[in-house]
This record gives sequence, structure tokens and C-alpha cells, in this order.
Amino acid sequence: MSVTEICRAAAAAARVLRETPTEVKDRVLERIADALDADRERLKEANALDIEAARAAGTSTTLIDRLTLTDKRITGMVEAIRTIIGLPDPVGAVTGGWSRPNGLRIEQVREPLGVVAVVYEARPNVTADVAALCLKSGNAAVLRGSSIARHSNTAIAAVVREVLETQQEVPATAVQLVPDTSRDAVLELLAAEEYVDLVVPRGGPGLISTVKENAKVPTVIDGDGNCHVYVDASADPARATDIVVNAKTSRPSVCNAVETLVVHEALAETWLPGCLDELAARGVTVRGDERTRQVWPKAEAADAEDWSTEYLDLVVAVKVVRDLDEALDHIHRHGTRNAEAVVAQDISVARRFALSADSGSVFVNTSTRFSDGGEFGYGVEIGVSTQKLHARGPMGLESLTCVKNVVWGEGQIRVL
Repeated sequence: MSVTEICRAAAAAARVLRETPTEVKDRVLERIADALDADRERLKEANALDIEAARAAGTSTTLIDRLTLTDKRITGMVEAIRTIIGLPDPVGAVTGGWSRPNGLRIEQVREPLGVVAVVYEARPNVTADVAALCLKSGNAAVLRGSSIARHSNTAIAAVVREVLETQQEVPATAVQLVPDTSRDAVLELLAAEEYVDLVVPRGGPGLISTVKENAKVPTVIDGDGNCHVYVDASADPARATDIVVNAKTSRPSVCNAVETLVVHEALAETWLPGCLDELAARGVTVRGDERTRQVWPKAEAADAEDWSTEYLDLVVAVKVVRDLDEALDHIHRHGTRNAEAVVAQDISVARRFALSADSGSVFVNTSTRFSDGGEFGYGVEIGVSTQKLHARGPMGLESLTCVKNVVWGEGQIRVL
């Protein structure tokens, strides 16, 4: 099937899904979770083929980490689907309502978007995550993974497809994987405005640029994660170190890892060297401004490009600032509106940072690593929106719906 034919079939499935009862959707999801759990050896064997090819091609360790399916990660996929089963179905929820003087009753009701397409790179777990979120929210899913994860994505999608064909409670075309991993397939998907209601690109700058330049379909950008932690003069020193070390080193290859540490000058001599020692002990390369290199001479010199770089690796840029205003200015210039954090005991600083930081998620006295649909209680996420319409931050079930107005009357007609 061509990409357009896949999208056409998805649109037909979406018309069925929008009326599918919650209990049916949950029953299908439970069977998918069971099947993925039972077929984990099949998934790992397929994943091993992708990893072998990636290593042979000289792929970076960061990308291989994203690609790898371990037993723990498969268990995480399964548990995420079961979490989604337990979440309220947003479809049909009345978000507001009122009556007019003429007796009309107006309700705002959530409904599925229709066909949601996700273009993603390297992470095979996205195949299962998107399938589950879309089915629960009454949407059909079109999945276009990258060539590096071809075997893994195909295996996961096959398990889902087999369940749908066996259950026969929702159309088998409700979840489809585009087999063509070429750029032309992406361009065809971006032009399928007759059938596709939303495209979410999850990938690097090249993919995002392609989407921005060619999309005819509405998009929500899952963009870069140039995340910051600002450590204020009022911060608890031990807490600040724990947060920074976790945000940088717990999993540096993901978009919610911190890339730039911004530090109040009052802590430059008393706290910063010790924190950088902790990071260096864990293999982190430090690139600092002039003040940072004065107090910690082992740091490499940061250049202008470092402040805007998403390293996705054990590298951190460090900047010392005069005050909160300078910190916010720096984050505003270089941040990507993904996740920002402040460590401060001064509540006025914390509140101002939370108000002023222009980001989908702001973390006060905790790690940016919590910027994640699972950690937010969404089960998983379809992406992390770095824009403001129609969703922002980690996108769960509700982000895959829109609100329509349902107006109830008793024969009223408009005179003027």
C-alpha cells in the first residue's frame, strides 16, 4: 500500500473508533499488553538485528541507547499500556456547559482528532506508545519509524496488528506502520491533508525542518530539548547537586536531560566546584564560561554555539550569572521550550521563575528528567510539544482530542 492508501484506510477506521465504547478499547489494549509481554523474545530478536546493523554502521552510543529494547524497557511498554487502560477516557467528556436566555443549552464535548500520524526516529517503544494512546482516545494511528529501527518497529506493529485482527472489535487498520522509511514517504504523509488530522514529528533538526517546510497537515512539533537548571543563591547545596547530577547523568541521551547549568554568582566559589567534581566523576565533560573556568580550571572553554546545543551526551555547558534576571534572559535566548528547572529556597524566586520561564514544563526543586508523560501520570506520551497550539509539554490522551460545541434546543429558531 502507498502512504496515501494507508492514510485513507486509517481515516475509515477512525470513523469507527470515534464511536467505540471505552470498555471495548480497554479490552483490546489489555490484549495488546498481554501479547507484547508474551512475545518479548520475538521483539528482542528483531531489536538485535537493528542494533547489529547500527553498530556496523558506526552509529553513536547515544542513538544505540535509544534504539535498544531490554527486558526492562519491554516491561515498561507493557506497564504503560496498562496504565493507559486505567485512565479516564477523554472522549465524550463534557468540559463546560451553559444555558442561553433563549433556552439553548451549550455543551463543550471532547472528541477524537481522527487520524494521528507520528514520524519518529530510533525509539521502537514509540510504536507501542502511540498505538495505545491513539486507540484509547479513539484515534487511528499511522506510524512512520526510521530505517535504523525497521525490524523492531515491524515486530511491535505486527503484534498489535495480530491482536486487532484476532479481536475484531476495532478495525485492523486502526494502527498501521508505514513500511517505507524514505524521505519521500514523509513528504507524502505531510501532504495527506484529506485523511490525516495531525502529524507529530519526533526527531532531529533535519526531520523538524522537513516538516516545517512541507507540511500541509496540521503539526505539533516535538522539538529539541536544550533544557536548563538554574541554581539560585538561596538553593540548598546538597539538593542542588543531587538535582543537577540526576538531570545530566541519569540518561543523557533523552530530551529532558539538562544541557546547560546556570548558576548564581554567589555560589560560584562555594558550591559550583564541588558540583562539577561530581559531574566529572561520572564522565561529564564541562564547557564553561570565563567565571566557571576561573573557579574550576578543568572546564573547557564554552563558545556561543554551546549555549544552544542539545548534546544528548555526557557534556554540560555552565554559565555563571549575576541574578535571576540574567538567568531568565539566557534561558529565553537559548531554551527550546521543553523543560526548565529552578533550585531555590526563596519562594519568590521560585514563583517568578515558574511564571516567567517560557517552557512547556517548569520544575521547581526537582529534576527536568520528570518531563515525561509516564511521570506525569499519562501512561506514556505521544510527544513533548515545544509549541503552544494546541498542546504544550508532554502530550497524553487529552491532547489527542479536541472540543466541539453541542447545542441542545427545543425548536428555537434564529430571527435576526
